[in-house]
Formats: sequence, structure tokens, C-alpha cells
Amino acid sequence: MRVLGVDPGLTRCGIGIVDVAADRRASLVYVGVVQTPPAMPLEQRLLAVSRGIRAALEQHRPTAMAVERVFAQHNLLGDPPFTRVD
Repeated sequence: MRVLGVDPGLTRCGIGIVDVAADRRASLVYVGVVQTPPAMPLEQRLLAVSRGIRAALEQHRPTAMAVERVFAQHNLLGDPPFTRVD
């Protein structure tokens, strides 16, 4: 089985493709990153990410896909939600 893995992001979107054998051993086929500058308009950034993923799909023809769960990054104001112990 050939699996496409995506680590989504607008600034850096990671793309990896592995072949997984019947015994569950995986071998790397492709790894890449689609990068877009933060100042680029959103629609152009989404188009660049889409094109990068499409290129990997067309070149390597995976049969399955996995996407890492996206979480929102928040800049914390004030004290962080943990205590430092020295």
C-alpha cells in the first residue's frame, strides 16, 4: 500500500509518501514541504498548497491518505499554563 501523509499548514505544509508492506514495514518514497510566505494573499497560499499536494498525488499515485489533525496555535499573553521547577 502506498500512503500519502499530510502535515497541514499554510506557511509549511509537509508531504510524505511511504510504501507499506504486508508485514507493516514502511519505506520512504517521497518527502517534501510546500512553503508559502505569510504576506501572500490567502487564496494564493491555498492554491500553492493544493498544487504541491496534487503534484505529489500525480507523480506517486498513493492508494491511501493520512492527515495530521490541525490545532490552532494561540500566542499566550501573560504567564504560561505551567509552572517552572528548577
